[in-house]
Amino acid sequence: MDITKDIRPLTEFKRDTSRFVSRLKETGRPSILTVNGKPSLVVMDAQAWQDIQDQIEYANTVSAIHKGLKQVRAGQGVDAEAFFDELGANAK
Repeated sequence: MDITKDIRPLTEFKRDTSRFVSRLKETGRPSILTVNGKPSLVVMDAQAWQDIQDQIEYANTVSAIHKGLKQVRAGQGVDAEAFFDELGANAK
């Protein structure tokens, strides 16, 4: 993000929305909109938003895998066969 280009007043966004939308789609970078000089909103292209959501989901998945591996190394958890045997017994 280029702070000097990506922070703009909300009034400028309202005045020239079509230019903003074109720039968002072209660059894929979000814009931070200010109200009374303070950051208030973030506007971004839908594909850029989806890309960020995908990155967050990936990071959360990797983190969960690391946590599980750490627990296994510490001897925590239940053997998969025992877990599924117990799960099947509780389902009856």
